[in-house]
Amino acid sequence: MVNSRTSLKPHDHIDFCFERDRILRFNDPRRFGSVHWTTNDPEEHRLLRNLGVEPFDRAFNGGYLHRYSRHRTIAVKNFIMNAQIVVGIGNIYANESLFKAGIRPTARAGRISRRRYDLLVNAAQETLAEAIEVGGTTLRDYVGFNGEPGYFGLQLDVYGRAGEPCVKCNRPLKGVVIGQRQTVYCPACQRP
Repeated sequence: MVNSRTSLKPHDHIDFCFERDRILRFNDPRRFGSVHWTTNDPEEHRLLRNLGVEPFDRAFNGGYLHRYSRHRTIAVKNFIMNAQIVVGIGNIYANESLFKAGIRPTARAGRISRRRYDLLVNAAQETLAEAIEVGGTTLRDYVGFNGEPGYFGLQLDVYGRAGEPCVKCNRPLKGVVIGQRQTVYCPACQRP
């Protein structure tokens, strides 16, 4: 929240004005967000109706991922980053979650067992909870609602660390591109 005297910053897009000169300002440097006004059921909006489950929803479990992954040949990393499967797992958190679960990001989604998907769900929820606790991951100019950077970047195990030693086995981490996104994993600790 800001007031009307607060100067605009780059990427400020919309102001929602409230009583007592308080403003909720929508700032979106990466342009991932959008604002829509509707009098219809928002869940039926074309941008929302096909979204997958939230990572902390009870429906997000190993059985769910296993069921939706059958016969899919895409890399498991792309599968869990697909917003029609699960929302909110971006590139950084996919890298970290797959590392915690011991699953190689290049593995075919349809070849992952139910048990390993259980591990991945737990790892994703743990990773996201840790990131939320410390304000997310600051890369470049991101700051949270309070103006503070996110500190999860200080505890990344694999993302952005290609060539560095693995925190578990000390072997060099490998960097590859999957789905046009930088991917880092440990060839020893993460199996296909």
